[in-house]
Amino acid sequence: MIKQKILIVEDDKAIVTGINDLLESEGFRTLIAHDGKTALEYYKKNKPDLILLDIMIPEKSGYEVCKEVRRSDHHTPIIMLTAKSQEVDKVVGLELGADDYVVKPFGVQELLARIRACLRRTGSNGSAGGAASPNQLIIFGDVEINPKTLSGRKAAKEFPVTQREVDLLQYFLAHEGEVIDRLTLLDTIWGLSYGGTTRTLDQHIAKLRQKIEDDPGKPCFILTVHTVGYKFCATP
Repeated sequence: MIKQKILIVEDDKAIVTGINDLLESEGFRTLIAHDGKTALEYYKKNKPDLILLDIMIPEKSGYEVCKEVRRSDHHTPIIMLTAKSQEVDKVVGLELGADDYVVKPFGVQELLARIRACLRRTGSNGSAGGAASPNQLIIFGDVEINPKTLSGRKAAKEFPVTQREVDLLQYFLAHEGEVIDRLTLLDTIWGLSYGGTTRTLDQHIAKLRQKIEDDPGKPCFILTVHTVGYKFCATP
């Protein structure tokens, strides 16, 4: 079996040692970078399966690293590691393309669960949403999404999509017309029992609406159900 590679980007050597020992004991291969510049060099050379990325690192910040990776790669999962607990920091990371974040100090089981959830979503064993095929074209209205290339088209406009956005759309299509509460979406798409804020989901929905809706302020496909969650309508 080929071991999955995880790039750890963290300048605190004690934290690096702990994460490295944990991941190696779980059967992962690890690469370690202590600054943003080295992280990008290792990423380009080694093409890891997942990146654990601290925000406050030398040379280039985690935000800069995430932004540069996402310019050409919308597939490799990125989990932000941060000591900051302010909502704005989490939102910035998600808007730049991070798939998830973990606030330090964190439990090892939580970190492992989030890593495995991200790898499962981008692996070859099926999607989180339970669609018939993980690579099947997603088509509704004037929108077409290709999960293989992580690209989308709305009428003549083309745009990139993230793996998380693909997972959301596949789940919505599999449950078209149903009202789905936020916690169910988080538990299903994020791959673990989520105990934090639902702001994470709302930010992803907002970004997705910018791509697929004619008017994101008045959505036709992904409808908000007040105080509950969302409902998907393939035909506006």
